Amino acid sequence: MEPIKKHYKNFLIGLFQQFPKGHLAAASTLAAGLCFVLAALPSGNAEATRQTRVPLELPVKSQATPPKFVRNTPLNQSHSGFTSTLGVSLRLRDLVNSTLNPIPLVLAASAAETSTTKEEPDWQEFTVKSGDSLSIIFQRAGLNDRDIYELFNQSAEAKELRRIVPGQTIAFQLNDSGKLQQLQYVKDRLNSLNFTRSDDGFISKKIERQPDIQIAFRQATINSSLFMAGKDAGMASNLIMELANIFAWDIDFALDIHRGDQFRVMYEERYLDGKKIGTGAILAAEFTNQGKTFQSVRYTNAEGASHYYTPNGESMRKEFLRMPVDFARISSHFNLNRKHPILHTIRAHKGTDYAAARGTPIKASGDGKVIFAGRKGGYGNTVILQHGQAYQTLYAHMHNFGKGVRVGTRVRQGQIIGYVGTTGLSTGPHLHYEFYVNGVVRNPMTVELPKARSIASAEKANFLAQTQPVVAQLEAFKGSSRLALASDDD
Repeated sequence: MEPIKKHYKNFLIGLFQQFPKGHLAAASTLAAGLCFVLAALPSGNAEATRQTRVPLELPVKSQATPPKFVRNTPLNQSHSGFTSTLGVSLRLRDLVNSTLNPIPLVLAASAAETSTTKEEPDWQEFTVKSGDSLSIIFQRAGLNDRDIYELFNQSAEAKELRRIVPGQTIAFQLNDSGKLQQLQYVKDRLNSLNFTRSDDGFISKKIERQPDIQIAFRQATINSSLFMAGKDAGMASNLIMELANIFAWDIDFALDIHRGDQFRVMYEERYLDGKKIGTGAILAAEFTNQGKTFQSVRYTNAEGASHYYTPNGESMRKEFLRMPVDFARISSHFNLNRKHPILHTIRAHKGTDYAAARGTPIKASGDGKVIFAGRKGGYGNTVILQHGQAYQTLYAHMHNFGKGVRVGTRVRQGQIIGYVGTTGLSTGPHLHYEFYVNGVVRNPMTVELPKARSIASAEKANFLAQTQPVVAQLEAFKGSSRLALASDDD
C-alpha cells in the first residue's frame, strides 16, 4: 500500500503548486484530508484493488487537462470559474471512490455486456400464383383454415383477401407460439392492407401511397394506324385507347384515319421512389384528321367529375358513340340495296358491320334501357337499347351478352353489353350495328349525333381558370417541338 500512497501524495503536491498563493491554505487542507483517507485504507481493500478489472489509467488520464484550466484562473475568480474547479474536485473524488469500491463497477459492466435485445420474428412473403387460394397460401406459411377463420372473424376488412389475384404478395409474421401475429397484403405498388394481432383481436390498417406526378408530351404523324403511331411515339396501349376515346365522337378511327394525320397529347406520368409506374390522365390533346383539327382539354368540376371539352367549353362527348367497337374494321357499310352474302338476294343492309376478333367487347353507344336481349332470327344474339324517346340502337351477331344485361336494365355509355361473335346469318365474327331515329333506320356513320351538355355559363369562369393554363402548356410543347424539328433539319 505504501507505493500507492506515495504516488498520490506526489501527485497532489505537484497539483497544489499550480494554485495561486492565495489559495494554498485551502489546497493544503484538501491534501491533508486526502492523505488521511489514503492512510486509513486497510490492506484487504488494497488487494481487492489489484484484482479488479477496472483500469485505473482511464480516470488518471482524465485529470490531465483540468489542472491547466485551474492554473489559468485569475485571482478574482467568478462563481462560474469556481464551479469549474469544483468539477475537477468531484472527478478526483470519483477516482478515490472507484479505488475504494471497485466491485460494483465490475458488476455494472457485466450486466451491460449480458443484456440483449429480443429479435423480431422473421417475415415470410409469398407471391400469389395462378390457381392459388387463400387456404393454400396460409398452408405455405405454416398456418391452417382455423387461422383464416380467426382473422376473418375478428376483422371485417379481411374480406378483401377473398379477391387476391396472381402477382400480388402476402407476407406473414408468426409469434413464438406459431400463431399469426401480423399479415401484410400488398395489392399493388400504391395500396396495401396490414393486420396486427392485439388483445382485442386483429387490427387492420390501410396504407395508400401517393405517386409523384410529372407532365409528359408526345406527338406523332400517322403512317399506317393510330395504334402503331402511338407505340412509335413511346405511348402505352391504355394511353392510346384513351386518346381514341376522347375523339371517338368526331373521328371514326376505323374509317376516317388517313396517312399524314397527326396528334399531340399532354398527359400525366406517375412515379414512385424515382421509378415510373404508369400513366395518369390525359390533360390536353389535339388531333388533326384530313386537315381538320380538334382540340380537347380535361376539366374537373366542383363535384369531382372529370370530362373532356373543347377549349371554349363545348363537350367533346356526344349522346352517342360513333363506333361501339374499338379499332374494328368496317367490313360492310350501310346500303339499302345490298346483295346479301348468304341469301344472294337484294336485301337492305340497314346498318354497319364491324369485323373484329371473336370476344371483342361491344359497348353501349349511349345511355339507355335494354328493351331486348336474346335470339332474334338471322341477327343471332341481339341487344336493342332505347335512348329516350327518339333513339334506338341494335347490336347483332353477339357471341354472348355482357354481365347483367337483360330486359329492363339500364346501361351507361361505354358499358360492355356483349362480345363480338358470329351467331345468326353471319360469314365471320363481326358486329352488325343499326341506328334508329324516331323509328326510321339511319346510317350510323353519317347521322348527326346530338351533343351532351356543355359548360354552363355560371361555371364558365372556373372552367377557363382551370383549363387555359393547360391549353397554354400544350401550345408551348408544340412550339418547342417545332424548334427542335427545325434545328434537326439544319
